[in-house]
Amino acid sequence: MVHYLTSVRILIADGDRRTVSFLRQGLSEAGHTVDVALNGEHALWHGHEFDYDAVVLDLTLPGMDGIQVGLKLRERKPATSILMLVTSDDLSVRKAELRAVTDILIVKPIELAHLTARLSAVNHLDPDPAPPELHVADLRMSPATRQAWRGDIELNLSPREFNLLELFLTHCGEVLNRRQILETVWARSHDKAPNLVDQYVLYLRRKIDRPFGVHQLETVRGAGYRLREHPTPAASPGYPRPGADPTRDLRCVRP
Repeated sequence: MVHYLTSVRILIADGDRRTVSFLRQGLSEAGHTVDVALNGEHALWHGHEFDYDAVVLDLTLPGMDGIQVGLKLRERKPATSILMLVTSDDLSVRKAELRAVTDILIVKPIELAHLTARLSAVNHLDPDPAPPELHVADLRMSPATRQAWRGDIELNLSPREFNLLELFLTHCGEVLNRRQILETVWARSHDKAPNLVDQYVLYLRRKIDRPFGVHQLETVRGAGYRLREHPTPAASPGYPRPGADPTRDLRCVRP
């Protein structure tokens, strides 16, 4: 599901020129006014000089890091929405600091559709904003906190697996072909080999279906993949019996 914003003014602050160029082009093509900064001092100057609807900060900005810039922006313009770009390691180590200055945390790799949806939610601009949680049967996720669960069991997903699951949850019951999945989940990647989709669907099944003895993420032969509205008991060899310990396979190695 792609979310479209009413036109807003956005500051993108990231030391990676390719990331800045990618985000600036995508958001500008959608009709928004986008300024960029390549270091913390430059980001802070922009934030003080101009009024932005949202500021997208990379945590590892050169000079002043994203937390330092965010704290200073909060002092001067507390109403400005701040979205922080982080790695999963950053989130586990500095979560408390990040939450103190950030409205939304976005875990890399960055997908334009995901960033746009979060900008919509934080600025209350989308007539149909992303819900706080996505639900399909007992499978659910919180895009804002980057957490997902099957029932009461939290799933240990890589950033790419999380983005893939979010795509399936927002298109429940729809058949998604490989090209659609690649263009959404691997939007920035130079490696868009179709077999990436097959590999990551397998990885995802091993985490959301197999440990729980169910089959919900299915292959539609010759067409693509579909997340069914309701899981069915898995009868295939290698799946645990329904009712078996659902945590048995949760200790798999993250791909």
